[in-house]
Amino acid sequence: MATTNDLKNGLVLKLDGGELWTVVEFQHVKPGKGGAFVRTKLKNVMSGKVVDKTFNAGVKVEVANVDKREMQFSYMDGDDFVFMDTETYDMLHVSRTAVGDAANYLLENMLATVAINEGNVLYIDLPAAVELIIAETEPGLQGDRSTGGTKPAKLETGAEIKVPLFITTGEKVKVDTRTGDYLGRA
Repeated sequence: MATTNDLKNGLVLKLDGGELWTVVEFQHVKPGKGGAFVRTKLKNVMSGKVVDKTFNAGVKVEVANVDKREMQFSYMDGDDFVFMDTETYDMLHVSRTAVGDAANYLLENMLATVAINEGNVLYIDLPAAVELIIAETEPGLQGDRSTGGTKPAKLETGAEIKVPLFITTGEKVKVDTRTGDYLGRA
């Protein structure tokens, strides 16, 4: 248990009957009249829903114990992703739903942060940008310029992104894992 005075960004709270919420931002407010309170923006760990919630100052809140470990993606086992703990070499099977959109940018031997609460994998956190090879894209046409249009391209992971017209098949590009945007050549 902690009080609202202990809140900080990234802290995971257990609220509303056991749901897990991450503190995105918080602000302590002391109005001239009345009691102090804490205004927070919370993000649901499972659904990604963001809500604003206000707590009275000093109110006790339950903090969830979330263990974040750096793990290496090893291989696919059916529909499960198998990760290896880089410290203990233990293997962990993670369902496709827990991996979520990170599956679009995940290659074998890639490092990722795995968040675990009470033995359940909550989510997988990839680096902000990864380097992937363009597996397939249409060739650029005569007159294409380095600025301007985009075209679809399939990555080596199977995900599809938009790239500038001058990018060709086989090139290595940087991709933002949060938005799926092309960031540049690698």
